[in-house]
Amino acid sequence: MSMTFSEALKEAMSARGMSLRKIADVAGVSYEQLKKVSQGKSRSTNVDDAQKVASALDMTLDQFLNGGIEAPSTIAIAGKVGAGAQVPVFDAYAKGDGPQVECPPGLSAHGVVAVEVEGDSMEPVFSAGDLLFYTRETHDGVPLEAVGKRCVCEDATGMGWVKVVRAGREEGTFDLHSFNDNSPTMYGVRLKWASSVRLHWPADLARRI
Repeated sequence: MSMTFSEALKEAMSARGMSLRKIADVAGVSYEQLKKVSQGKSRSTNVDDAQKVASALDMTLDQFLNGGIEAPSTIAIAGKVGAGAQVPVFDAYAKGDGPQVECPPGLSAHGVVAVEVEGDSMEPVFSAGDLLFYTRETHDGVPLEAVGKRCVCEDATGMGWVKVVRAGREEGTFDLHSFNDNSPTMYGVRLKWASSVRLHWPADLARRI
């Protein structure tokens, strides 16, 4: 059933857990105009702004006005990984019990896990508090396609890291490289597994559920 723009806007705020100002900022429209609509001082807005709001919520205007708003998909945060700092094994939560983060646009939530960066050895690319999303191709070992890439990995002692993984001198070992000179390369590390980073999300963009 078709709704007024005001009704659809209120439903969107409730379903997505977004503030009016956040919607205005993401859509690039006037906060004051949306405020008038939400307060009932205006039942609608211009078509261009309405389309921008719908687009910001990944919908067409027809979907927006016909109640096609769904709660966002979420991804579990498994824990933290060290970028220079020693961080214990990050699978710290029982399955499904950890904190959740809204799935970033364009990324399927299926089989994807997030971890939070701790430490500064991967500056300026990854900063403390940023979220990294990855998919485990295998639960044991380091797949060939992960070598030479920025990876989330776990070493033989149970520490979690985010590093560039390169083949070590000895068979079965790897060298873990940082992005700056403040943290030396970790040579000859034995890894339980490694998975390349699929997506990096700065801390200020992540919306925890």
